[in-house]
Amino acid sequence: MKKIINTLKAPAPIGSYNQAIMVNDTLYLSGQIGLDPHSMRVVNGGVKEETKQVMKNLKAVLEAADMTFDNVIKSSIFLINMSDFGKVNEIYGSYFSDETSPARETIAVEALPKNVRVEISMLAIR
Repeated sequence: MKKIINTLKAPAPIGSYNQAIMVNDTLYLSGQIGLDPHSMRVVNGGVKEETKQVMKNLKAVLEAADMTFDNVIKSSIFLINMSDFGKVNEIYGSYFSDETSPARETIAVEALPKNVRVEISMLAIR
């Protein structure tokens, strides 16, 4: 059974998708970018500030599904500039312990929505 997960604590979708979909015990989180959920504008300050907002947005969606970052089993990070990897990894890594870190890939892309520098999607299980 498919259950749609949406929360006002994360940005509203900017296209025809939902923030997350729960199927049985698996949560599929759509990619989040550094949008402030209230203003729907990209946060200022560069890739570090964007990454902080991305992680806040993902946390809000996880919480809406009664989950935490400990439930995350897979992450996909999309960067427009691979030289930002260290900055993104520092912030991303602060949300996980070595014991609970999920599998992950980091992919360089040409562009992302709203010209952001980073987007992260996740997969979580109960």
